[in-house]
Amino acid sequence: MRLFIDLGESFQIAFGAIRANKGRGALTALGIIIGIVAVILTMTAANGLQNRFRQSFSALGADVIYVSRMPWVVMNDFFQYRNRPPLQVREADELVHRLRGRAIVNPNTFGQRDIKYRSETMEGVVVVGTTEKYIMVSDAQPESGRFLMPLDVDKNRYVCVIGTDVSDGLFGDANPINKRLKIGRSTFRVVGVMEKRGGGFLGGPNFDRRIFIPITAFIKAFGGSRGRQNVDVAVKAPSKEAMDDLEFEVIGEMRKIRKLRPTEDENFSINKLDTLMGAFNSVLGVILLVGLLVTSISLFVGGVGVMNIMFVSVTERTREIGIRKAIGAKRHSILLQFLFESCAICLLGGVIGILLASVLTAVINATLMPANVSLPIVVIAVLVSVVVGVLSGLVPAYRAAKLNPIDALRYE
Repeated sequence: MRLFIDLGESFQIAFGAIRANKGRGALTALGIIIGIVAVILTMTAANGLQNRFRQSFSALGADVIYVSRMPWVVMNDFFQYRNRPPLQVREADELVHRLRGRAIVNPNTFGQRDIKYRSETMEGVVVVGTTEKYIMVSDAQPESGRFLMPLDVDKNRYVCVIGTDVSDGLFGDANPINKRLKIGRSTFRVVGVMEKRGGGFLGGPNFDRRIFIPITAFIKAFGGSRGRQNVDVAVKAPSKEAMDDLEFEVIGEMRKIRKLRPTEDENFSINKLDTLMGAFNSVLGVILLVGLLVTSISLFVGGVGVMNIMFVSVTERTREIGIRKAIGAKRHSILLQFLFESCAICLLGGVIGILLASVLTAVINATLMPANVSLPIVVIAVLVSVVVGVLSGLVPAYRAAKLNPIDALRYE
């Protein structure tokens, strides 16, 4: 019971001292405010980057395996991948045959071309040669018109489905369906417009700035010989739980297709969204660590400022400490009084910092990327404020608690 009474008295004295020196307390809290804002913005920015990255690449599919000539993330020597043979359409067709009934397999090939409709042009648009299975693998759907059909692929039809950015850039508000545009030197008829998907973050693919055409028409118009055309093959698993088993099966089938001996390494790569996310999270972790180390400097400076003010406060109130000890105050009471005062200053700075960081995060969310101040971040900010308050006030409070009451009463 006595402990609670001491705590209550310490709180009252601490907050009374802060109210008596509002200007000094506000300036002291400024360093903590800046430090807390920096810490929160660093953490929310990291979460925002992760969310934006996941959104940008979500179209790849978490349950899809991609067989490619090169890995998406090159962690080792690039030259060991450079001389790999291209993945050919006939190999993709054989993989389709081998996995029929167990997985959806869709070959894709890519290229960049300038496109034109009347006087409007767009440069460097990604043209995707694919099949009707693309929408089954990626879960993308046309917003208007239709997607490619098996007959389009079988008959090498020069039809295309465009992304929303291409539709806006070439046709504006007009309906693009059945309009004819030029891709490179070839003319294609627009049969559909894909729904908006986003992307393009940190140099990633912009799924709205793409044109989809039959893979057979792509090879005929741009690819030259069918045998030399390099493709990527998307293999959609029946469920995410079946991904591991399917990956081993795809590797085994591809080794058979490429006639690799048991001792030979694979001359193809298996890519997944999880691999891309893992590489990004590793880089983001390093960036976050460096960011927190840099922002901790501002917290350290703020803590030094609080400690300095607490030493000044102890010196100014030496006679008060002497009077309190003379009438029976214990050392721990004096210690708690100044610790609470230090923590109160830091908590005040922390609360203001959280509010200010929330406003700045809302601006970031509205203009740059999805970001929000989550409850764990708020809890961490409050705990950091308390820890800084305790560390900053511990030495001054200990000095005040050790003062001799007679010497303190004599102090002028």
